[in-house]
Amino acid sequence: MVAAQLQPAVIAIFGPTGIGKTEIAIRVAEMLRAAGEDPVAVSVDSMQVYRELPILTGVADAEQRSRLEHRLIGHVSVADNYDVATHARLAHAEIDGLLNAGRRPIVVGGTGLYLRASLTELDLLPAPNPETRERLSIELQQDGQETLYARLEAMAPDIASTIDANDPRRTIRALEALEQGVSATDRSENKLWTEDTRVPTKLFALVMDRDELYSRVETRVDLMVAAGAEQEVRGAESLAGKTARQALGFEELLAGDVERMKTNTRRYAKRQLTWLRKLAGATEIDVTGRSGDDVAAEIVAAVTD
Repeated sequence: MVAAQLQPAVIAIFGPTGIGKTEIAIRVAEMLRAAGEDPVAVSVDSMQVYRELPILTGVADAEQRSRLEHRLIGHVSVADNYDVATHARLAHAEIDGLLNAGRRPIVVGGTGLYLRASLTELDLLPAPNPETRERLSIELQQDGQETLYARLEAMAPDIASTIDANDPRRTIRALEALEQGVSATDRSENKLWTEDTRVPTKLFALVMDRDELYSRVETRVDLMVAAGAEQEVRGAESLAGKTARQALGFEELLAGDVERMKTNTRRYAKRQLTWLRKLAGATEIDVTGRSGDDVAAEIVAAVTD
């Protein structure tokens, strides 16, 4: 672990899809660079890791990467399974290496659990028991998601409150962990919702007027489709493993259903906002009607005062 007094402090920028996190991070970096710093972005997006899906996952393009170096994007194949524990280990190494070199890490992304795992020492869930996974999957098919989620609520309401009631994958994962002896108390004490971080960190949570955000989400989906996201998905289909296929829009575009992709992306943005408001110690910044430079200047002022 890097010594607590090591500077500069990490900057972490979290927010829902479509809010402009990448561009704001770049503008923050440009302002810090003008002041003599050498910042680097470290991504904490669970799907931007896949090299074959840059359009679908909204990875920083070549022009953006020329303005700010990005790490932990496009480094695995869609054929590979990938999880939060793997990403946390890699992110810790990147952050520590940058700090030791005197460079400022800018942690940026919209996957809440990946963000927290990258900034803290979470007690991550143990690997699932294959027999338990198979049994719960059968129960899901027979009894339905509503029944499984109700069981989770009865067993561990604090864990259930952090999971979308319509998310069978995470419901099953939580039930697996409980059956493996990870109690609700264990999970509540794993630093998920505390202000504790591995190294000094300033966390900024970006929010926006809901209607404007949803409008931006729809525009973002249209731009992805125009840029070739559907062809990208079809090209990756034969290789894609279970985890990569969970990328928002993957299955929707395979079905040619752009409207369903927009609906599901709006729902995902709503869940991200719920996550955002649970982040302890975060400075909330409303970016509605503001320029990227204005928002970046506020962040830079907060970390350099």
